[in-house]
Amino acid sequence: MPGSQTPHQSTSTPRIFAEPAERECPECPYLRIFKSTVYVRNHDLSLKFYVDQLGFSVVADARFDFDGRWVAIAPPDGTAVIALIAPKPGTENYKLIGRNTQIGFISEDIDTTYELWQKRGVRFHHPPQRTIFGATVAGFYDIDGNSFELLGSDQITREIERQRLAAVEKVESERRAAQELEIARQVQARLFPQTLPPLKTLDYAGVCIQARHVGGDYYDFLSLGHGRLGLVIGDIAGKGIAGALLMANLQANLRSQFTLARDEPHTFLQSVNRLFYQNTIDSAYATVFFADYDDNARLLRYANCGHLCAILVRNNGAIERLHSTTTVLGLFEEWTSPIVECQLAPGDIFTLYTDGVTESFDEFEEEFGEDRLIAALQQNSALSPQALLSAVIDEIKKFSPGEQHDDITLIVAKCTPAKVNRKKIQPPVRTENYSTAPS
Repeated sequence: MPGSQTPHQSTSTPRIFAEPAERECPECPYLRIFKSTVYVRNHDLSLKFYVDQLGFSVVADARFDFDGRWVAIAPPDGTAVIALIAPKPGTENYKLIGRNTQIGFISEDIDTTYELWQKRGVRFHHPPQRTIFGATVAGFYDIDGNSFELLGSDQITREIERQRLAAVEKVESERRAAQELEIARQVQARLFPQTLPPLKTLDYAGVCIQARHVGGDYYDFLSLGHGRLGLVIGDIAGKGIAGALLMANLQANLRSQFTLARDEPHTFLQSVNRLFYQNTIDSAYATVFFADYDDNARLLRYANCGHLCAILVRNNGAIERLHSTTTVLGLFEEWTSPIVECQLAPGDIFTLYTDGVTESFDEFEEEFGEDRLIAALQQNSALSPQALLSAVIDEIKKFSPGEQHDDITLIVAKCTPAKVNRKKIQPPVRTENYSTAPS
């Protein structure tokens, strides 16, 4: 019947490149074709041919006791490589020099590649010829007589162009994403303290070193007026962009309500909890330590909302921990907490931190831990808060020199004798989101 087809006939053109698809074996290890082997007589002479005439690059050049020199070369595009082996004369592998390698190279423009290689002295046993399958093929030899095929077709050209455009789009998408992350990093950096209220009896400094461009750790210094300073540290349940957005939400809530903090700290925190609960998803929450320092009385009032205990190193070396007083913020609509008082004295060091400090780990997966943090504070207790902060960070990085896995955030405050004639402070020099109240 006219127009009829047998079950084996098809009117569609077969695809040379398959569309990328999800792996049929997700649990299987990564696997791809890596190399083909070509036997040559002399590595150095062969490299001149493949590099100078074909435009390949050397990706590996090593020497092994058992098999001598091993050289891998690769064309300008793709991931497969050719291993050049120079076997000893008289061996079975030496007999494989000068064979048909069955290796074919795809070019998006076979005529241009043919002319370029021919000008460079490559020996072709025939120019590009069209086959009955619609592809164009040209055969050539290397200097040892190993033969290869150079392939091209309109479909190949279209597929290569499609893949190139896809690669360009991917690069551009990654560039835009990186640019947006950098903008987000700069925006988030402005959420950390930009000015530091001067105090007569307390020097203090803070830092946040993010594991990614942006993160979920937060610290702040709030001027409550009448010689009162609010010190805040928080850790959002989440990392990356999600954590950064929640962190910005928490910062906005704290900043918008902090006028309540001096006279009604409990109402202040209740209001922050309610706003954070109402404006975030059900699973969002934050651990927060809020402290109100009275500069005249050297009195610290605080609420620890599910955060790690603050560490207080007394001037006599004694250690006190300011444990959690209530649950986290944002997880429950109804929330309450007592406000606890703690008297400070000159020489006392008050430290707030997030779990990125104590959970930093070494190559044996041992954590830095609270004990090492306390030891670092005690060993460097004579330093200013900024120098003490830097010393602790150095200890963490020395202990955990590898990739940083979580945000590292610290506040160090040191109670001092009352100062007189304090100069007007200048905006702090900021490095890695440092904030410092000058001594």
